Amino acid sequence: MWVLQWGGPPGPHGRGGALRNGRVHGGGRGGRRAEGGREDRQELPPQSPEEQARAICLRLLTGMPRTRRQLADALAKRDIPEEVSEQVLSRFEEVGLIDDAAFAGAWVESRHRGRGLARRALAQELRTKGVDPTLVQEALEQLDSDQEEETARELVERKLRSTRGLERDKRLRRLAGMLARKGYPEGMALRVVRRALEAEGTDEDLDADDPGYSGYSGYSGG
Repeated sequence: MWVLQWGGPPGPHGRGGALRNGRVHGGGRGGRRAEGGREDRQELPPQSPEEQARAICLRLLTGMPRTRRQLADALAKRDIPEEVSEQVLSRFEEVGLIDDAAFAGAWVESRHRGRGLARRALAQELRTKGVDPTLVQEALEQLDSDQEEETARELVERKLRSTRGLERDKRLRRLAGMLARKGYPEGMALRVVRRALEAEGTDEDLDADDPGYSGYSGYSGG
């Protein structure tokens, strides 16, 4: 039979506790833990630099794919020796946990479809992530000029309505500037915007010398 008492006589450590089968439990500070508990735990030995590097890389790769350069930078910030970093990263490449070519291909598809970025902007983003120029070029080959221009038209069509009510030259600058910030070449951007305005019936024979073309700003990598 279990007997439970509160506020009973002081336990062996100066405070009352619960009595269970004649044993005192739940006493004050310094009281003994319940049977089966361990007062101390054996500390684990410190990790080697290789173990630390592997743990860091695996944690980062769990969230999203990373390039080799991104992981190398993360290891350097945590003071992992360069030779250890190179060894671990090479091993990760061998087993397919790091694949810059696949990363670049997926990045181009995702950012073009999701954000409408053109090849110039995509190339800049991949370069900042440390992807080899050859792999960048291979990834960009999945986008041809026709597909890029089609995406530019879709972007302009979505933005066109919000510019109604503005003067023609302001509409041109705003729409062309939007495409420029996404990395579209100047000639393509102006051609797409002109055609969109013509289809709407608001363009008036714009040409290369039209003042409406002034103020166009090309992609600057932002």
